[in-house]
Amino acid sequence: MIHLTRPDPTADADLRHASTKPSPLPLRLAEATAFGGLLLYAVFAPHSIAGAWIALSISILGWLARTLVTRRARIPRRTPLDLPLWLFYAWSILSALLSAEPRISLLKLISVSSFLIFYVVRALVRTRRAAVVLAALMIASGATGALWSVFEVARGRGVVIEEIAVDSPFARDASHGGITAGDSVWRVGGRRVNSVTEIDQAIRDAPAGEPLKLSLFSQGEQVERVLDARVTDELKASASGSGLRGTRRAHRFRASGWTRHYQTFAETLQILAQLALGFALAYWQRRRTGHSSDSSDSRNNDGDNRNGSDSSNSGDGARASSRLRCALAATAFVVLAAGIALTAMRTVLVAFAVGASVVAWRAARGRARFVVAAVVIVALSLGAFAVWRTRAEGALRLQDESSRLRLAVARVAVARTPSHPIFGHGMDAVKEHWTEWGFPGDVKIHTHSTPIQLAFDRGLPALLLWLWLLAAFRLVLTRGERSLRADTNAASAHGLLLGATGALAGFFASSLVNYNFGDAEVALVLWWLMGTVVSVVEGRRETMNDE
Repeated sequence: MIHLTRPDPTADADLRHASTKPSPLPLRLAEATAFGGLLLYAVFAPHSIAGAWIALSISILGWLARTLVTRRARIPRRTPLDLPLWLFYAWSILSALLSAEPRISLLKLISVSSFLIFYVVRALVRTRRAAVVLAALMIASGATGALWSVFEVARGRGVVIEEIAVDSPFARDASHGGITAGDSVWRVGGRRVNSVTEIDQAIRDAPAGEPLKLSLFSQGEQVERVLDARVTDELKASASGSGLRGTRRAHRFRASGWTRHYQTFAETLQILAQLALGFALAYWQRRRTGHSSDSSDSRNNDGDNRNGSDSSNSGDGARASSRLRCALAATAFVVLAAGIALTAMRTVLVAFAVGASVVAWRAARGRARFVVAAVVIVALSLGAFAVWRTRAEGALRLQDESSRLRLAVARVAVARTPSHPIFGHGMDAVKEHWTEWGFPGDVKIHTHSTPIQLAFDRGLPALLLWLWLLAAFRLVLTRGERSLRADTNAASAHGLLLGATGALAGFFASSLVNYNFGDAEVALVLWWLMGTVVSVVEGRRETMNDE
């Protein structure tokens, strides 16, 4: 029989220090599997939703195995986030049941249920050190993706189409699903290509009868198209089935790392950049004292201070370690900022500046504040250049077609919200009523605003509950950051919470003009961050041991 219990801080401390009673092998394996899954998630989160979910599934299996071995399901204690979170979920269920298209909206509840990761993280992240390791690993993974983006932009991606044969399956007007000279093809049927030869090979390898699916850079935007033309045996047997000619790679594209889309990449990097900045400033504040190990106990104070020379050497080593950590975190911040700039995401660039300003205002002083401001200005300048170089004419002035379409869609959604103010129209129901409800054009997109989308899809109460959730998270976060600010032995934990304040500010700023809450990858990172922060704050309250 499995017993549901709430965590007992005293019992947890006894378990951690009971070296005379080692954990049985099945329990150690279960815990290693659970935490190993979280480590894998930290690696995959900035790059792959499939990899992220596989990693989280491993972690959940480990947690279930631990529950079976111990016969106790450790339920995290209640927090100010629980009530708005569960009310928001319950309201989403009601909205789906009362949707204009229930069969579509009910399926969306699967992705809405991803908030349960918040509780998985809280159950598995038991120490500050674990929280910091996960955050540092995710930052390193994101920075690696940003460096790859710099390399890929320099090397080029895909192939620029210079000429299209008359009998080419691609020889159709772009408005009818084809491509035009000047477009760049970088994926065919989900496979990356960098030459016409690779495009031809991708066609040969595709099953006969399949429609041709392309990923393009067209007029400054990343476009997914399914052509009217289908793969035939004659096309597969042709020497050049594509009928295309192109000799150079594209360099004018928006960086996306190893992800499929630049918007997801940019939103994730924004969160990680703020965490890196928080770590850097926390270590910078403590660089003179050398306290950065996040040790909450004082076991070294008795034996290690007998010799003055040993104490001095230890202090020098601690200061050097603190400076090294500060340098690594600051480097990651700069690299992630460059990665955001190369995505040419105007809104995320502004959100990055907002988040970094919040972090700097809370922690930076003097020269540190000047350095942060300089990095933000350089990132904004590089981002403006990327927007000018890669996007459609007028994008910097918000006079491009993309901006006009988004504004038009948002206006229709706002105008229709009063007609269904309580439960909304239903998640994704608009896909079946796009023209009927007065939305412009044939391309079905979301409103590019989280508040507008929530109010339109799930009603105004859902929007209020979402705002309540973010406000509750900010309250827990800022109180925790303030309590760790003066703790000289908690640099890493303080840096994590400090960076999270900027990440939340940046996420919210971006959400006003992006539906980032509806992006599965970004939402997972947000739930992970919430769970990690609450674990650190609870650890502070329970005097959690880091070592």
